Amino acid sequence: MLRGIRGATTARSNCKEDILGASEELLKCMLTQNHLRPETLACIIFSSTPDLDTAYPATAARNLNLLKVPLFGTQEANVQNSLPRCIRILVLVNTEKTQEEINHVYIREASALRLDLP
Repeated sequence: MLRGIRGATTARSNCKEDILGASEELLKCMLTQNHLRPETLACIIFSSTPDLDTAYPATAARNLNLLKVPLFGTQEANVQNSLPRCIRILVLVNTEKTQEEINHVYIREASALRLDLP
């Protein structure tokens, strides 16, 4: 079965190192907390707010040696009063886990987006 796993984080600033560091940290957490193996990943979708324009967050997956996983990057809508410097990731994974067994991961300032999650 195909399941989606969501995550979000924030970069400290609009510099390449901060964007990639935040993206790698989030992706590692998502993979670890959900016990994911690269061969189960169908694809990963990355998005970032318009104020992050010095690096592609999807580069983080390549830096983590996810070389065969299809990646896609997009820009979030420019919504007033939205969380700045936000990076979101959607991992589509082939798994037998139920939706209740999936761990969505929101870290740094993005944890405010999902107060319902531990």
